[in-house]
Amino acid sequence: MAKGTEVSKGSKDRQAISTRLPVARVAVDISLAHLDRPFDYLVPASLDEAAVPGCRVRVRFAGQLVDGFLLERMQTSEHQGRLARLERVVSPEPVLTPEIFGLARAVAARYAGTLADVLRLAIPPRHATAEREAAQPGAAEAGAVQPGSAAQPGSAERGERSGADEVPPRPDPGSWARYPAGEAFLAALAEGRPVRAAWSAMPGPEWPAEIAVAAATTAAAGRGVVIVLPDARDLARVDEALAIVPHVCLSADLGPAERYRRWLAALRGEVRVVAGTRAAMFAPVCRLGLVVLWDDGDDLHAEPRAPYPNAREVLALRAHRAGAAALIGGFARTAELTQLVEAGWARPLTGRPDALRQAAPRVRVAPDEAELARDAAAMTARLPSLALRTARTALTGSQGQAGSQGQAGSQGQAGSQGLARAQGVAGPVLVQVPRRGYLAAIACGRCRAQARCATCGGPLQIGGSGEVPACRWCGALAADWTCPSCGSDRLRALVTGAARTAEELGRAFPGVPVRSSGGQHVLATVPDSPALVIATPGAEPVAPQGYAAALLLDGWALLGRPSLRAAEEAVRRWLNAAALVRPGGQIVVLAEAALPAVQALIRWDPVHFSERELAERAELGFPPAVRMAAVSGTSAAVAELLSVASLPAGAEVLGPVPVEPAAAAPGDAEPQQRVLIRVPRSTGAALAQALHAAQAVRSARKDGGGVRVQLDPAEVA
Repeated sequence: MAKGTEVSKGSKDRQAISTRLPVARVAVDISLAHLDRPFDYLVPASLDEAAVPGCRVRVRFAGQLVDGFLLERMQTSEHQGRLARLERVVSPEPVLTPEIFGLARAVAARYAGTLADVLRLAIPPRHATAEREAAQPGAAEAGAVQPGSAAQPGSAERGERSGADEVPPRPDPGSWARYPAGEAFLAALAEGRPVRAAWSAMPGPEWPAEIAVAAATTAAAGRGVVIVLPDARDLARVDEALAIVPHVCLSADLGPAERYRRWLAALRGEVRVVAGTRAAMFAPVCRLGLVVLWDDGDDLHAEPRAPYPNAREVLALRAHRAGAAALIGGFARTAELTQLVEAGWARPLTGRPDALRQAAPRVRVAPDEAELARDAAAMTARLPSLALRTARTALTGSQGQAGSQGQAGSQGQAGSQGLARAQGVAGPVLVQVPRRGYLAAIACGRCRAQARCATCGGPLQIGGSGEVPACRWCGALAADWTCPSCGSDRLRALVTGAARTAEELGRAFPGVPVRSSGGQHVLATVPDSPALVIATPGAEPVAPQGYAAALLLDGWALLGRPSLRAAEEAVRRWLNAAALVRPGGQIVVLAEAALPAVQALIRWDPVHFSERELAERAELGFPPAVRMAAVSGTSAAVAELLSVASLPAGAEVLGPVPVEPAAAAPGDAEPQQRVLIRVPRSTGAALAQALHAAQAVRSARKDGGGVRVQLDPAEVA
C-alpha cells in the first residue's frame, strides 16, 4: 500500500490493491483553473494489467464519476490523506503519449488555459467499435494504410500492408529546384536535422506536390510527419499529392468511427505521415521529424475553443520540443512568421527571381492614369472598362487592348514567356468579391448615412433582388425604414456582395456561364472552358489549367476593415487568388496603386511587405512584437479578475471598451466589455501564468460571471 496514504472507507474496501506501483496519477477532465493539477488514486488489483500510462479511466471526483487519463504509476503518493480507487479503466489503449502530454501542458501554459481543455482538443472521443476492430489480430493487415485518393482522402483500403514498417524511397526534388535553398532543405530532412523554414511558395499549382516531397523525404528517413491545412479543399489537394507515400488524413468531414480509426493508425505507428485540418496539429505520430503548416495566416488555424491556440504556435512549439524540422508558410507571409525569422528560429525559403517572374501573373491596378485619361468616371466605377476588357479578352482568347498593355510593377520582360503562353487561349475568369450576399450594406439614398436596425443598431442588408432589408445582427426586418437623419426612405448600395456581382456580370456578358462559389456552396474545381467564376475570399475553386484572368474587386473593402491585420489579410487573399491564374495571365485589382499592400501584389513580394508590417507593429507596440492578452466579460467580472491578477512589471492595461453585440456571447444579459493587457515578449510567460492564477482564484471562490481570457488574439480592434 502507498506510504503515507489511507484507503478510503466504503463498500469496496475489501477489494485488494495492486502490489505493483499501486498509485495512479490521473489528469481529471475538469476545466476549473484551481483544479488544474493531477490527482492520485489507488489501483485495484483487478485493474492492474489494464491501468497503463496513457489510458482512459473513470474516477470519482467530488462525488461524481468523471473521465480522466492515467499519467503514470507510482509506488507512493505525496498525499497524506485518503486515496480513492480507480472506478474503471475505460480502455487499456494508451491514447495519451508522453510527447502529446508534454505538448498539451506547454500549450496550456502558453495560453493561460487548463490541461483538460487542451486534452479535449488533442485526443478525439473514443469510438469503441473502431478501437476493437483495430485491435483484432490481423486488423492492421486487413485495413492497411495506403496512399490516399482524391475521392476519399487518406483512405484505408483492403490489401497488402504498407504502413510504417516499410520505408518509402526518397523522392526526386521536383519543383523544389525552383528554390535556391530547396535541395539543401530536403537534404537536411533526409539527414534528420531540425531545419526550420519560413516558406514563401511560388505561384502556381505545385505547392501540394512540394509538401508531399518534403513529407516523403522525411518518411524515407524513418521519421514522422504532421501536415496541417486550413480546410478540406486544400487537404484533398495535398492528399492526392501524397500518393507517393503511405499516409492518413484527418478532418471533420469524416465520421467519428473512421476518424478515430485513422487516428489510431498514427498512434500505433502503422503510418508515418498524417495530414489534416486544425485538429491534426496534435496527431500522435511516432518519431516526429517534420511539421508542415500551409497558409499560416488563415483564420481557420485559430481554435475557437478554450484556450484558443493557433496551429502555427502549437506546431512551432511542438517542433521545438521534439527537435523536429518545420515548414511553415504559404503564398503570403504573416508578421508572426517574420518574427520567427528575425528571432533566428526559422530561415526564409524563397524562390529564384527568374523562376518567379516566369510563374507569376501580370498585375494591373484599376483605375490607372491611362484609364482615367480616357474615362474620368473610372475613379468611381465598381467595374471600370479595364476590368471588363480584361475579362472579355480572357473569355474569348483574343489579344485585345488589355493584353497589349505594358507590364505593371517590376516583372518586366522576363515575364513575357509566360505571357505568350497565356495569351490567345480562352479560359475561365476568376472574380473575387470580398463580401457574400446581395447588398451586404446599404445607406440612405439622400444623405448617404449607413442604414441601421431600429431594434439593435446593427447594419441593414438586402439578401436578394426585391427582398426586404433586414438586420445583419438580429435578423429583424425593416420594411418601413426611413433615415433618422433626413427622413428619406430611399436606399442605395454601400457594399455589393457576390450575388449582386454575379447578376451584374451576367448582364454584361450574355451567354457566358456564371458560376458562384462561397458560403454554403463552395466549388472545389471548375472546368477550363470560358466562364465567369464569382467567389468570395477563400472559396476560389481551382481551374485545372489555371484561370486566364482574375478581377480582384472592392479592394477598399479589404483594406478599409477596422482591423490590425487588414492590409496583411488583403495581401494574403489577393496572392491566394492570383496564384490560381496561369503564368503571364492578367490580373486587375481595384485599389490604390501606391498602397504598400497593392505594391506587394504587383511585385509578388510578400516578404518585404511582412517585414514592413512587423516593423510598424513594433513601433506601435502591437503583436507579434509584444505579447497581448484579451480579457472579456461583464464589467464586474473583468474588474474582479484584474484586481486579483499579479501582472508582471511593465504590463499595460488598455481599456475597458464595450464589446459589440455581434461579438458578445449569446444570452448575455449584461453588457460585455474587454480589456487588453500588453507586455514585452520576454514576460509573455509570466503574463499567462498570472492570468491562470487569477482564474484559479475566481474559480476557487466560485465568483459569478464568466471571463474569457485569450492570449495573442487574432484581432485587437
